[in-house]
Amino acid sequence: MNTNRTATGENPICFQHYRDLPREMFAESIPVPTASPSLIELNKNLLRQLGIDASWFNSEQALSILSGSSINDDNRPIALAYSGHQFGHWSPTLGDGRAHMLGQVKTAEGKYLDFQLKGSGRSQFSRGGDGRATLGSVMREYLLSEAMAGLGIATTRSIAMLATGDSVAREQLNPGAILVRSAQSHLRVGSFQFANAQAANTRSFQSQPVTSGVKALADFTIAKHFPELEQSTSKYLDLLSAVGKRQAELIAEWMLVGFIHGVMNTDNVSIVGETIDFGPCAFMDEFSPKKVFSSIDTQGRYAWDQQPAIAQWNLTRLAETLLSLFDEDQEKSIELAQQCLSEFMPQFQKAYQSGLTQKFGFPDSNEQTKQLTSEFLAAMARNGVDFTVFFSSLTQVAEGESDQVVINLFEDSDVVTALIKQWQELRAKDNETLSSMRQANPAVIARNHQVQFAIDAAVENNDFLPFRRLCRVLANPYQIDPADEDLMTPPKFEERVTQTFCGT
Repeated sequence: MNTNRTATGENPICFQHYRDLPREMFAESIPVPTASPSLIELNKNLLRQLGIDASWFNSEQALSILSGSSINDDNRPIALAYSGHQFGHWSPTLGDGRAHMLGQVKTAEGKYLDFQLKGSGRSQFSRGGDGRATLGSVMREYLLSEAMAGLGIATTRSIAMLATGDSVAREQLNPGAILVRSAQSHLRVGSFQFANAQAANTRSFQSQPVTSGVKALADFTIAKHFPELEQSTSKYLDLLSAVGKRQAELIAEWMLVGFIHGVMNTDNVSIVGETIDFGPCAFMDEFSPKKVFSSIDTQGRYAWDQQPAIAQWNLTRLAETLLSLFDEDQEKSIELAQQCLSEFMPQFQKAYQSGLTQKFGFPDSNEQTKQLTSEFLAAMARNGVDFTVFFSSLTQVAEGESDQVVINLFEDSDVVTALIKQWQELRAKDNETLSSMRQANPAVIARNHQVQFAIDAAVENNDFLPFRRLCRVLANPYQIDPADEDLMTPPKFEERVTQTFCGT
């Protein structure tokens, strides 16, 4: 393993630590060369934050490697294997069907981040797909992941976006693209399900239980991402608990900014608690607890208000894979797992209520403030009030604007006038709380119609200015320049995007 390629202008992708996993957890996979690749966007700000020299990414070697046209023989790419429950239905073999893991880079802080290509061609897990990605889907993930980062929510990040020069056939021919993304880890709940399924296949012809694959994956995960658990006598149970806590906090953060992931399948749930795989996701405009955007989520399984319950369901699937590591006695293992899983909802509620308290500018959370926030949300749903505009306007009122700024958002003015009066009596008036309130209530989000406008401009007219403008504004969504205030505006009726689609 070559670990000495850190000089200025040299390839920083020097490791491939997933090769330490059992062999069945990945497959050797070479990206498919592209016709005439070009670099569209490089996230220099992120590279600067990570302490990674950006000069290599502008080189011909980088363009060749990142586009799949050549490989680094010292650090050959792989595709990761995983299973998953997709909309509740079991799929035993999924895996990276259009992604290639290039390896890891070392940041200035001494941490290691995955670098992965997405849309880089077929792998052993493509299941009949072409392994490619459209420019629109790559732009969407770039924008949404960077929007999440701007909001301070744990997420995979977009490093670069490349045009391939190839056409990708979907309903019509689309320009192809590749996303270079980074993450703390690309391990998912589905990774553990795959390892467990492999063990189950082995058990079918051996008399003794086989858990080596699951144990190896759990040990790898703990060593790389939860080293504080290494010396624990119950480290596998502690791993489940740690994953659950991160998921509880992540889902709360999503909901507090009106984000709907859209496909919370187990293969889209990051073990380290990052937002991963931006497909039919969206930030909602008008508030509706039952809001969904995925074109195939006809039953509302992944609606805004269903996300906590689905997260707990997914954690239960993770617990099932780890049962044999908790205790030799199966009944005892199940009891321990159930106790651990019972922690999730209280953890979520604590994080969610704490966030609501901050968004409303209350000094603390109590029965009176909980009741008032519940009544506000119900009124917002009845009146179709924009989620982001409401909380941004409420912050303006806390900063000294007239109550009318919020009242004007509602048709039911008498009800909201009474609610505002109660809020004024209960909210904190100190500068620290006001500052905290502003940091909880973004002025701008990645609205569906603005994302689609940026995509259409690029795809139809090769105009990336709207995309770059949106990237710039979303990097700091709490401060808005007057010249960019149009990005705060909810869509007109004819601009509304009511469905989003999987990025494949």
